[in-house]
Amino acid sequence: MGLRIHFTYEDLARVVLAEEPDPLWEGLLSLHLLQNRDGALVFGRWRRATRGLFDPELPRLRHLAPPRGYSADFLTPSGAAGGLDAGLDALLATPRARLRTDLTELALARPLPGWARPLADGDTQALRGLSGLVRRHHERFVAPYWTHVRARFDEARSVASRALLRSGFAGLAEGLHPSVRWSAPVLHIAGPHLRGDLYLDGRGLRIIPSFFCWPGPIVLKDGSLPPVLVHPVAHDPRWLAPPPPAAPGTHQALAALLGRARAAVLEEVAEGRTTSELAARVGLSPATVSHHVAVLRESGLLTSRRIGGAVLHTLTALGAGLLEGGTACGIRPPAKAVVRAER
Repeated sequence: MGLRIHFTYEDLARVVLAEEPDPLWEGLLSLHLLQNRDGALVFGRWRRATRGLFDPELPRLRHLAPPRGYSADFLTPSGAAGGLDAGLDALLATPRARLRTDLTELALARPLPGWARPLADGDTQALRGLSGLVRRHHERFVAPYWTHVRARFDEARSVASRALLRSGFAGLAEGLHPSVRWSAPVLHIAGPHLRGDLYLDGRGLRIIPSFFCWPGPIVLKDGSLPPVLVHPVAHDPRWLAPPPPAAPGTHQALAALLGRARAAVLEEVAEGRTTSELAARVGLSPATVSHHVAVLRESGLLTSRRIGGAVLHTLTALGAGLLEGGTACGIRPPAKAVVRAER
């Protein structure tokens, strides 16, 4: 099984990368993960941290977004590209026909509770109640972790942008997820949860990296809606782990790590850099930069990801924290690191 997304030349010209994380997609997909227990290595600690946040009303959302199968398309309106409040406003403005269509689709798999009837009728109070539940879920399960969501989103967007510049849409598609394959003019996405054909017909495609998307890309079921492709970001399984205890000799490792050249490399990586870009920025040879990058990566301070013929380096949460502390202590790259032109 799988999905085939059909592009025209006009669609390729209208492919866009989301500029910000989508709060309603993150909310929906985090709701899935709270129910299905997938991705235990990455999300297990998050689930344990949120156990005490039970709200007797929030389980209502699970009828609209079950752990497997179809979730109501109206829960993720395109208006959420403007942020949580804009997304909730769009949710409140959902047309009655859309509500009925999606709830009818849900009812094919399992009976819906009685409170779904006024929602299907477009009742204003029912919509406001749903909007409030979506907001409360976001505040409890997503908002406290937004720093992590944003960091991984920015990394994924940077990788995708660079791939698009270097290799066009084919390069972008190649790096989205192992289940994605581009065979012009069709984007193939494998997965048991996807099937059929989606014809873009000149509408383009909005690509949204998502922190809580797991295990593979997802799309809206109704092909008449504005087309989106939501895909998982790369995760560090230690994202919520406490820092490890200091080991013997750690002070020597930190002393080596915070040398001027390595500190300059770490600071430049905060913007996301390839090896050649780092070399130009800090005024060192690519071989020397590669050595510093290897040490920083082995220390858990940065990650490296290949995009086409280059390797992009970005900070981990641990690296960002260390860099912030180092900057506060006056660690700066040498002067030539900020005046050399980037090649």
